[in-house]
Amino acid sequence: MHPGLREFLSALERAGELHRVRAEVSPELEITEIADRVSRMPAAASAGAQAFDPAMAAMGGKARLFERVAGSDFPLAINVWGSYRRMEMALGCDTDPRGLGAIGARIASLVKPVPPRSAGEMLAKAREFAPLLRIGPKRVRRGPCQEVVKLASRNEVDLTRLPIVKCWPLDGDPAAVGFPMDARAAGTAAGRGRYITLAGMHTIHADDRDAAKPASHNIGMYRSQLLGPTSLAMHWHMHHDGASHWRSWKKLGKRMPIAICLGGESVMPYGATAPLPPGISELLMCGFLNGRGIPMVRAKTVPLWVPANSEIVIEGWVDTECGAIGWHPASGEPLGPGAVFEGPFGDHTGFYSLPDRYPRVEVTALTHRRDAVYPTTVVGLPPQEDYYLGKSTERVFLPLLKTIVHDIDDYHLPMFGCFHNAAFVRIHKAYPLQGRRVMSSVWGAGQMAWTKMVFVFDGAAPIHDEDAAMRLVFERCHFVRDVMRIEGPLDILDHSAPWIGAGTKLGFDCTAKVTGEAWNGVALGEPARPSQDAIAAARARIERAVHAIDAQARVEFPSVGAGRLCTIATGNGADGARVASAAVAAAGPVETHAAHDGAADFIIVIDAHAGARPDDWRAPFFFLASNADFTRDAHTAGNRIAFDATRKVPGAGRGGLPVREYPPLVEMDAATAALVDRRWNEYGFAGARVPTRGACP
Repeated sequence: MHPGLREFLSALERAGELHRVRAEVSPELEITEIADRVSRMPAAASAGAQAFDPAMAAMGGKARLFERVAGSDFPLAINVWGSYRRMEMALGCDTDPRGLGAIGARIASLVKPVPPRSAGEMLAKAREFAPLLRIGPKRVRRGPCQEVVKLASRNEVDLTRLPIVKCWPLDGDPAAVGFPMDARAAGTAAGRGRYITLAGMHTIHADDRDAAKPASHNIGMYRSQLLGPTSLAMHWHMHHDGASHWRSWKKLGKRMPIAICLGGESVMPYGATAPLPPGISELLMCGFLNGRGIPMVRAKTVPLWVPANSEIVIEGWVDTECGAIGWHPASGEPLGPGAVFEGPFGDHTGFYSLPDRYPRVEVTALTHRRDAVYPTTVVGLPPQEDYYLGKSTERVFLPLLKTIVHDIDDYHLPMFGCFHNAAFVRIHKAYPLQGRRVMSSVWGAGQMAWTKMVFVFDGAAPIHDEDAAMRLVFERCHFVRDVMRIEGPLDILDHSAPWIGAGTKLGFDCTAKVTGEAWNGVALGEPARPSQDAIAAARARIERAVHAIDAQARVEFPSVGAGRLCTIATGNGADGARVASAAVAAAGPVETHAAHDGAADFIIVIDAHAGARPDDWRAPFFFLASNADFTRDAHTAGNRIAFDATRKVPGAGRGGLPVREYPPLVEMDAATAALVDRRWNEYGFAGARVPTRGACP
């Protein structure tokens, strides 16, 4: 662990994990394009990560320190936590061969302590628990984060001098994603689409407003859109603690104090994202990871305490007159006081999250170290820096998940799911339909509740080898017998959900079947595996059917599906629902229990996209998770199911379920990509130039 960002950067540089860029760069798009390319470079390998993410254990490139950012008074650090090795260094487990698993083992020992059997074991257990007495936050009278104090009341604050980045071309422009409102009318034009992306947002519940030590002190990592020299827009999801705190202040009719803290101990960005149980402060988690409590100093203009070792702290008040989310410019309702139409923003889903009504923050103070470094991150199509933060949570919180759901042996969050859209779960199977019980348990377990697709495996299933795991799905899962669909809450970033945060989830029971699992008229045993002749015949029937709708549609059978998975890429404005319906009907018998050879019994229809590969299954499953509601967009015939995972037009959907606005994929503009191509050597990079990504998941 490292006491501050600068100390961490120094350690990274000594370890060969930091690259300095001395050329001047723009905070608007150029830094993003560089960081996006760096995220796909090789990195120093993590031995610990080889066990749970072999494909990415040696990826992520280096941390980057941009020493000269145009229009800014501070250098900028990015991709600091963007590899497994750097995550291990940040959390202090880089010398343990288990890596992140070492932290999980510590947590496992604490949450499931074994009663001591002797005086010696009792003393050992006491030594194990003793450090917990030191993990609470420690209040101090002064801190480095207040070496320089600038007050808005003295006209000293100008947030535009921070190297706040514009990540993606359409950020902050509602009209660019189809809304009848431009950035000026939205109240966001002066910020030019720039966002704070790697700050801990410190808030308290209104009930604790008079408490000397507020128990509700929360740190959340939310985005905040720059509006002007002393104003921001605050964005948080309705199920986040920050939003709950805001509602408590709104109920009182009072503004909410907030402190936006950048940098600090190397554990802080991870701690702010940790999915802790209700009532457990992120400060305690940070103290646990840090080995000692986080020093906190009183803020200058708001009634909050902030991490003393922060690089930069922005203090202010969040307006509570703002109305609820779900506002649309075409509704006829005014935007209202204290609000802006925040967004769009290129998000970790790989799509732009669409604009909505969120509250303004009026900034009262900006404090910082004399030689502060501004940390930031970029999200978008994975992998990005947040991938390693999220996968660290997967490892660190495995013991807690196993405590909540005792059946679980291990789990894996595949990249195509962008964390909240898919989970591979492995269990110790002991009885029939246990897989379905585990699906329901996962959908009720903290932030795992938002998971859209759950795949349950058993035995020694290779869940961390995504190709092998997906092959097992198609070996074991009968899509009439072994799939469960339920309605439930979803992440509000799921644009395919018929309503904000509400839609259909899908569970796949990929375990070996036992007596008691012959449901829906399907006997036990593995599903039929089609022959090459059967696959060829199904391909011919499907192509005839879909080419009548879209002559350019591409029909593929990715090898992981062994002939059972069929993907169809369509374009030219073709109706994805028509294509899905035609394909599933053409693939084989329409009677549920008719003899079927298994060919093309799981079909995914997607939009044609650049860079598509014939044998790719990841992009189709990425679009399935992102673009399909599993009730509205499902088409069945016999033993087969097809999903329309294409973009859709807002309005009434199938089955009376509405279709909301679908955002575009995140993609860098051609001019910025060409600029980075030209300047590649100026940035000090050696070796072949990494190409721009494009809109290709």
